[in-house]
Amino acid sequence: MTAIWFVILAGLLIGYAVLDGFDLGVGTLHLWIARTDEERRIALNAIAPVWDGNEVWLIAWGASLFLAFPRAFAVAFSGFYLPLVIALWLLMGRGIAIEFRHHIADPLWRGAWDVIFSISSLLLTVLYGVAVGNVVTGVPINDQGYFQGLFEWMLNPYALLMGLFSLVILVMHGAVYLCVKAGGALQARARDLAARLWLVLVALALAVTLVTFAARRQLLQNFGAAPALLVVPLLAAVFLVLVRRFLQRRDDGLAFLSSCGLICALLASTAIGLYPYLLLSEPHSERSLTIANAAAAPSGLLAAALWMIPGVILLAIYQGFVYRTFKGKVVPGTGAHY
Repeated sequence: MTAIWFVILAGLLIGYAVLDGFDLGVGTLHLWIARTDEERRIALNAIAPVWDGNEVWLIAWGASLFLAFPRAFAVAFSGFYLPLVIALWLLMGRGIAIEFRHHIADPLWRGAWDVIFSISSLLLTVLYGVAVGNVVTGVPINDQGYFQGLFEWMLNPYALLMGLFSLVILVMHGAVYLCVKAGGALQARARDLAARLWLVLVALALAVTLVTFAARRQLLQNFGAAPALLVVPLLAAVFLVLVRRFLQRRDDGLAFLSSCGLICALLASTAIGLYPYLLLSEPHSERSLTIANAAAAPSGLLAAALWMIPGVILLAIYQGFVYRTFKGKVVPGTGAHY
């Protein structure tokens, strides 16, 4: 049951990264890539029906961690307290900005909220990457099980590299999504930006891979024990090539699906490498939190699964309905809200 919950947690986090990833990317780049108010409205309306629903996956992930692995929840959320508060402020900044900008048709008013929305989105993408970097390299946990790191300590070179990697991949993901939802000059600029970012992403992916395996050779152990799992990182490489290929063919829908597949494969590879660890302790590895020593009682895990799994299925059905309802390109003046 603990292994099943590890898979559920990984699935929820991957779902959040794929879905909220593209609206974070659009939020980050719309300030620079959209040159008129109408183009910015197209970019915002491309994500408007889905952006808040996408964030529900993060809430579901946090609730699942609390239900299944309460010790890991307590250690992680107390140790990452300041980054968590910053993330909540940034999430609120995004929500307020996208809701307030259309109430007053003044360029200064709308420009100010556009800046807040873009900066909040950018910082969130970097913050998520920094958090993943710290989970991969490990955090200081004392003999009483408390997280001892300071926020400045979390901004180490490897975590910042992961933050940059997260920024580039999610902005590219958002640019590809805009290719699907926008037309005309905005679509052309989004396609050009995605192609340029793809080149940067390839270089960063190689750097992150080399540095990660140099810093954490333990991540290779699970792949060595079950070589068939190597298909997952290989899929990431295949999806990365397909993104470029479909962008060149101007097949935006398949390029976006390939970008989704790339993020899924990258995070799944990370989860496989970390298993069975939830939070690595550095330098005292014996203090690490695993699915065994951080899990709730078996009866609690079963009860949580009976409640959480149907909820996740309903969430997926609801979001499928929303995406189907609002499919197609955003056309100015046809029900656009923001």
